[in-house]
Amino acid sequence: MQIFDLTGRRALVTGSSQGIGLALAKGLAEAGASVVLNGRDEAKLAEAALQIPGAATLAFDVTDHAAARAAVDAFEAQTGAIDILVNNAGMQFRAPLEDFPADAFTRLLQTNVASVFNVGQACARHMITRRAGKIINIASVQTALARPSIAPYTATKGAVGNLTKGMCTDWAKYGLQCNAIAPGYFDTPLNAALVADKDFSAWLEKRTPAGRWGDVEELVGACIFLASPASSFVNGHTLYVDGGITASL
Repeated sequence: MQIFDLTGRRALVTGSSQGIGLALAKGLAEAGASVVLNGRDEAKLAEAALQIPGAATLAFDVTDHAAARAAVDAFEAQTGAIDILVNNAGMQFRAPLEDFPADAFTRLLQTNVASVFNVGQACARHMITRRAGKIINIASVQTALARPSIAPYTATKGAVGNLTKGMCTDWAKYGLQCNAIAPGYFDTPLNAALVADKDFSAWLEKRTPAGRWGDVEELVGACIFLASPASSFVNGHTLYVDGGITASL
């Protein structure tokens, strides 16, 4: 269906050398987009790019505002337009809130929130000039819910949800659609410790109406929808892809 066709579009996916980011990049490529992989480790990026024919790489630190802007500006000038941005880069740190290290809280804020602002603003400046663009921020079920030992992470993902609304409010008038995908519990490197915890996995299977962990490929359809003309009047929305966990007590 042409309404979901991404042929001729270029998508930058941050934090895409592994996990959800790489899966989304593969899916966008299969829908016709040219993809640009981002991360800090150039060797890992190059290895990931081998899995996507024609993929480009753009290594920079998403937590560095000046570096993000310089990298995006240079890419736009030298290669061409970034039509779709997927702000996927993120990190997790677990500790009881009363013992949570202040430096870990700062890293969470920089990686999970500041990166969305940094790369979002850098790309939006060009999208605004073209009067078109798609920004997809990766939120979480923790945008709406909380669990013990991850309160600062929960705070960052709540911020991503509201920053998405703010992007819509400021940039929709320029033809941009800014939305978020909120994954539930997926089997990724970020969740490796939880996946290995048999008690947690048993709890999750009982707690989630779908009764299982999600597969990262199950996020691809939502990403293609939000990146494509099919979502031309969807803006400021957070789409939960979570097996029903936020719908059920």
